[in-house]
Amino acid sequence: MPVFYGTEVASPLMLGTAQYPSPAIMAEAFRASGAGIATVSLRREGGGGQDFYRLIRDLGIPVLPNTAGCHSVREAVTTAQMARELFETPWIKLEVIRDDDTLCPDVIALVEAARALSGDGFQVFPYCTEDLSVCGRLLDAGCEVLMPWGAPIGSGRGLNNPYGLRSLRAHFPGIPLVVDAGIGLPSHAAQAMELGYDAVLLNTAVAKAGDPVAMARAMASAIEAGKLAHGANPIEARDMAAPSTPLFGMAVLG
Repeated sequence: MPVFYGTEVASPLMLGTAQYPSPAIMAEAFRASGAGIATVSLRREGGGGQDFYRLIRDLGIPVLPNTAGCHSVREAVTTAQMARELFETPWIKLEVIRDDDTLCPDVIALVEAARALSGDGFQVFPYCTEDLSVCGRLLDAGCEVLMPWGAPIGSGRGLNNPYGLRSLRAHFPGIPLVVDAGIGLPSHAAQAMELGYDAVLLNTAVAKAGDPVAMARAMASAIEAGKLAHGANPIEARDMAAPSTPLFGMAVLG
């Protein structure tokens, strides 16, 4: 199971809490998924008040608050401080967004905010791109986890850059890596785990599915399958055919 900042979590599936048809369906989806972490945004979920936060706590799993909707270092740091007080956790999923159409991370502000929060005792989970230099700077800033996107948030496009994600895994073999954002299908989640990633974070693919509970269960199964496949040392892709039945020992017909 993945370990983040010294804490082992029960599942590689990290599930968001937004956009569900109802709180009851959200809770049922979480139970079906067996998710190890629940992510929650103060700014986007604040309308739920104490009842919403009580429901999140009742899930019985670690909570990862996030700074979704923040566009500056100051916004992100302030939101993180509020989250720490409300949820009594040093964990924070750090989002600093540059562009509202793509929700692409502002990587310069992200590094600055990560450094400030790490210095303030936070354990930062940065939502970033798969750029090696940016990820290296985030580690230098004090992050011990990296969360590169698969595709833009909510797009459901899967892994847009498998090569970049594979390179990141190879470059930082000892760092916990999480594919965050863009997952739309169970096959996308399985692919992330097949690349050797430690976990997958998703929300929209489950919350907005026609049957969120069934999709949550499917995602859990796919993540487990991908994890097992990676551990089984799968064969490499080939350009040419390779016979699965050997010729040695076959009868010679003349």
